[in-house]
Amino acid sequence: MSKRLGILISGRGSNLLAIADAIAHHRLDAEIAVVISNRPDAPGIIAAQERGLYALTMPSKSLDREAYDRQLTDELHKNRVDLVCLAGYMRILSGHFIREFHRRILNIHPSLLPAFPGLDAQHQALEHGVKFSGCTVHFVEEGLDSGPIVSQAVVPVLAGDTAESLSARILKEEHRIYPEAIGLVLSGQYRIEGRRVIAK
Repeated sequence: MSKRLGILISGRGSNLLAIADAIAHHRLDAEIAVVISNRPDAPGIIAAQERGLYALTMPSKSLDREAYDRQLTDELHKNRVDLVCLAGYMRILSGHFIREFHRRILNIHPSLLPAFPGLDAQHQALEHGVKFSGCTVHFVEEGLDSGPIVSQAVVPVLAGDTAESLSARILKEEHRIYPEAIGLVLSGQYRIEGRRVIAK
């Protein structure tokens, strides 16, 4: 029986669609149980519904973080979610939520962590003059973008790059490595040593 994913989004949902494509083309053995957006106007919700996925909005504006996350937890449990995947989810999770789904939350971040955590990672990379950037799939812990790293992909920073052009190239790699990392985690064929995730 396929493991069930709960995907949290706040925007266009391009990584959500990459995961859905990987499932449809049998590159990832999983099913998307529910897609939830904290923003009612997120284009990704419409995109998910057009794919026939169960998708809903749970607006978070002006709600206490822990109270909101308890509602979110209830919805994910109701849909029997095995793994929570953050796909452009622009909200910091409470400690309660992270403990509830310990080592069952993945995030994708547009930098080679631990470099450039937080917002505007591509802009940070350009400001620092790095020659390479990329993306990272990691387990979510209570520190910002601090959990054990599952997978990374390197993207060269080109002369004349803007945050937009660099973001577009990084996004292509995100769409490739996120489904692969989800597949590894769902398989259980890995171990964690410190901050390292090692495939068995």
